[in-house]
Amino acid sequence: MAFKAVFDLTQKAQNEAKSERKLQTPFDEPDADRESAGIADLPERLQQGIEALGWPALMPVQAEAVPYILEGRDLIVQSRTGSGKTGAFLLPLLEKLDPNEKTTQALVLCPTRELASQIHAEFERMNAGLAKDEQLDAIPVYGGVGYGPQIDAFNRGVQLVVGTPGRVLDHLARGSLKLDKLRTIILDEADEMLSMGFFPDMIKVRRYLPKQRDSYMFSATMPFQVQRIGKEFLTDPVFLATAGGQIHVEQMAHRAYQVAPMDKDRTLAALIEWENPSAAIIFANTRREVEYLATFLNNYGYNAAGISSDLTQKAREKTMKRLRDGELRFLVATDVAARGIDVPDLSHVFQYDIPQDREYYVHRSGRTARAGKAGVSIAITTATDMPTLRQIARKYDIPLEERELPTEAEMASRVGQRLTNLLEDRMRDRSNLERERQARFVAVARQLVEEGEPEVLAMLLDEAYQQSLNEAPVGPAMDRTESEYDIKQREAREERESGGRDRKRGRRRDDDERDERDDAPHADARDDVSADAPSADADSADLDAEADGVDGSNGEAKPKRKRSRRRSRSKSDAGSDD
Repeated sequence: MAFKAVFDLTQKAQNEAKSERKLQTPFDEPDADRESAGIADLPERLQQGIEALGWPALMPVQAEAVPYILEGRDLIVQSRTGSGKTGAFLLPLLEKLDPNEKTTQALVLCPTRELASQIHAEFERMNAGLAKDEQLDAIPVYGGVGYGPQIDAFNRGVQLVVGTPGRVLDHLARGSLKLDKLRTIILDEADEMLSMGFFPDMIKVRRYLPKQRDSYMFSATMPFQVQRIGKEFLTDPVFLATAGGQIHVEQMAHRAYQVAPMDKDRTLAALIEWENPSAAIIFANTRREVEYLATFLNNYGYNAAGISSDLTQKAREKTMKRLRDGELRFLVATDVAARGIDVPDLSHVFQYDIPQDREYYVHRSGRTARAGKAGVSIAITTATDMPTLRQIARKYDIPLEERELPTEAEMASRVGQRLTNLLEDRMRDRSNLERERQARFVAVARQLVEEGEPEVLAMLLDEAYQQSLNEAPVGPAMDRTESEYDIKQREAREERESGGRDRKRGRRRDDDERDERDDAPHADARDDVSADAPSADADSADLDAEADGVDGSNGEAKPKRKRSRRRSRSKSDAGSDD
């Protein structure tokens, strides 16, 4: 009797399967019996702020989030831009901050100077609804402007600071901004801050924060890296998603851009620059295109390599290992060569060509958004391909979003801010001697600008930016240090395991040296196992190694120990010759 297996690959079927599974998140779910708030339920100061803004009612994200913030409960909110999230975290500040205390009590970190200005302007509008003696002082803080006015405002005393992580960190390092009286920190558009490369600055800012504080995070998307930010900054937060009530961390965004056939390669480079993924796979239909795109991206300044069926299995495994180890940022591949690829921290898939077999679109997209993480699948299409892509989206019930490419002005603004963040970061790390050396050239830089020769400076900026393209943005998933959450988890695990070790030791003979050795290194080794666990590709590498008479795990021969030592020495000698 024959059985036929049927797999439903539609988005609808996948969503139904997800709804049947119990959602696993590291955060608390919202209170089931909590009702959304209305304007009449809010404190008088908040109602005055709402009246000044002219809002007829609270938006859903505000109605759900404001009560948690007023209670001082740490909160993570997944809500898209334009949903009213800014009002959700600003309104409660009218009640939480003390106008008589002339110190910084709340800090809002956001990714861009434009957003900092918008948040500050909205706060000033709602602040104007309060009585004069109850109004609060706020200031936007970002790079590209002088330090003087910002320092003067800090000296006068402001209750709210809204700024980008880089400039806020500058003031903290100078001592012009002090956060010892801080009560509230808010991370707005956390996913964008990661994309802009602000993660190292955010971690440095965290060192200046008092332990007793209320913390809130808002993000349009909730990929794994953003969840790690939540673990770094928040304590037992509630996870609130305003889209339909059900929280789904596993998300796959599908985007399509239609361009002329001759513009596809430059469009790919532009979208990589815009999205700034930590790692990505780029799919092409032919080996020739794989070779061309790998060369094109390397010439453009990116760290890329291609794999196709032309390569030997060992060469493919070597390339895949570079991708898993973070040594390779972009992998270009055909569908055949990409079989079995499983990279945990892959954030993006770019489909340079629409697959000839429609089902492969689903398989390609599935290379990201794995194991409860979020991902983005981007298709670059032509007018000829777009009808086929729409048919695929209809067949598999895929929520395909057709987008226009970013304009040159939008791209220049994003790249400029990313470069500014990079250079300010380098400036902070310079020694006193290096700062003395660079001071000699400040007058030269001013002269070049005043005499109408900014192209010389632009050349140096371009070189600095191109060097940065080889480096993936540093984020929580790439950070090798343990977060506070990870430390707590490890300590709890070690405490559980220590009981088992003690029982085993009781059954052993008394051996002082063995019993008194430090267990910490062994605990670290256990923590490293999950990160270095062998994959399917590693297993195949082991098989190849075994065919050569070598253990693929450590490069040593298996049969006899004496031969193993000789083989190991000869292998290390060969390695040193390389």
